Amino acid sequence: MARISPADKSEWAPEFAEFVGAFRSSVLGDTPADTHPAGANLLGTLARYPALAKAFLTFNGHLLYGSGLSDRSRELIVLRVAAVRECDYEWAQHAILADIAGMSEEQISKISDLGDYSGWTTAERALLAATDELLSDGCVAPETWKTLAVEFDENTLMDIVFTVGTYDMLAMALRSFGVEPEPDLEPYLPQRG
Repeated sequence: MARISPADKSEWAPEFAEFVGAFRSSVLGDTPADTHPAGANLLGTLARYPALAKAFLTFNGHLLYGSGLSDRSRELIVLRVAAVRECDYEWAQHAILADIAGMSEEQISKISDLGDYSGWTTAERALLAATDELLSDGCVAPETWKTLAVEFDENTLMDIVFTVGTYDMLAMALRSFGVEPEPDLEPYLPQRG
C-alpha cells in the first residue's frame, strides 16, 4: 500500500511534466514508448517533490543513457540490486529494459540466483560480484576490481559503483514509499517460491 500516494498526471506542475517527457525521450531513444510502461506510480510519487525529482532524474539519466556501461551490463547490475533488495517495482521496470537490451527470459531470471556466477561471461561475473560486494560490504573486493579494471576503463568503473549505489537508493525509496507496480508491470514481477 502506498505510503506516499502518487500524484495524478493532471496534478503535475507543467514544467515537471515537460521535464519528464524529455527524460523519457532521452532514456527510450528510438524504442517505441508503448513497449515500456510509463512508470506512472513512481513518477507520480516523485511529482510530489519536483525539485528532488528533477535533480534525481537528471543524475539517473546519466546512468541510463550517458554511462560507459552497455545497456546489457547496466541492466545486469540493476536487476541484481532489485533481486538483493527484493524491490519488485525496480525488478519489473528493468526486466523490460533488459529484454530490450537483448537478454533472454532465462538470463533475466538467472540474475536473481544470488551467489551464482555460472553461465556468465568474465565481465558479467565480475559485475554481479561487484554488485553483491557493494551491497554487502560497501566496497568492491580487490580481486573483483582487478577483473573489472581489465574489462572496463576508469570512467566505466566509476559508473559501475554509482549505478549500484543509485539503484540501491532507489530500491529503498520505492519500498519505503510503498510504490505499487502498475497493472502493465504485473507480467514482469519476480516470481518468488
